[in-house]
Amino acid sequence: MRVKKTGLINEGLWLLGTEESCVYLLEGSQSSVLISAGLSYILPECFRQIASWGISEKKIDHIIILHAHFDHVGVVPFLKRKWPHVTVYASSRGWEVLANPKAISVINEFTLKVCRRVRGNADILSSLDWQWRDDVRGENLKQNSCIDLGDRHVEIYETPGHSSCSISAYVPQLKALFPSDAAAIPYQDEYVIAAGSSFEAYQQSLEKLAGLDVKLLCADHYGYITGEEATRYITQSKSAAGQMIDKLRLALRKEGGVEPAAARLVKLHFERRPDYFVHPDILLSTYTQMLKQFTHSEEQVFI
Repeated sequence: MRVKKTGLINEGLWLLGTEESCVYLLEGSQSSVLISAGLSYILPECFRQIASWGISEKKIDHIIILHAHFDHVGVVPFLKRKWPHVTVYASSRGWEVLANPKAISVINEFTLKVCRRVRGNADILSSLDWQWRDDVRGENLKQNSCIDLGDRHVEIYETPGHSSCSISAYVPQLKALFPSDAAAIPYQDEYVIAAGSSFEAYQQSLEKLAGLDVKLLCADHYGYITGEEATRYITQSKSAAGQMIDKLRLALRKEGGVEPAAARLVKLHFERRPDYFVHPDILLSTYTQMLKQFTHSEEQVFI
């Protein structure tokens, strides 16, 4: 079952943010962690939610960035400046991205584009010190890293493919997986695939995650999944990845090149999903990156 409503998921596990931009707060006996970091404009909602639900801000000692795309790092700068004691975590590759001035410029630009698309304007950001600059530092996470919260801990898996810096989090005490976009995005009843970095790595990452016992799958977009669908979500993501590969190859054959194929796929995407949160210009870049993976020799095509 797919659930988009914010609030308590399980004892000590909360969904914060909005339908399209999810942040999870996991409480332990000693400290709490924010898993994923959403879009900047959800900050007012997050603070209202924390206050109304009686969550202790003082226990939040950790923030995990699951990958360094603009829509997954948005609350970090503001919170790190507000709560200097908080430790921010990302993969080593993620920190490389977040130290790159060009990447920071893109993060800030894309944040404004999506805020205007979803909210109609960017006024909500005007009173917030939300932008990424060069003042946020943190610690590295890698395969088998662990963050101890007391009676619970968070295990880390390296899961590149969506991006080169992607990691996933798993909480064994809840059998809860936080794959970010390393698995399919659960829009409506679909499994939306975005493997902009490498389909080969994406599929290998899904194989890695398939070995976990999952009863709760917490996605970064459009909520969380429980029950039987959570158990089979990674298998369904693997199937959807294969279907996306077929779609990309077909578009290349029909359109004759990456640019017209990407434009056509974006048009079809929004005809089917008119309220999808990503700005068309950004999605065009994602489709272009995916298509380029299939313009090389057959030896480089991943099946």
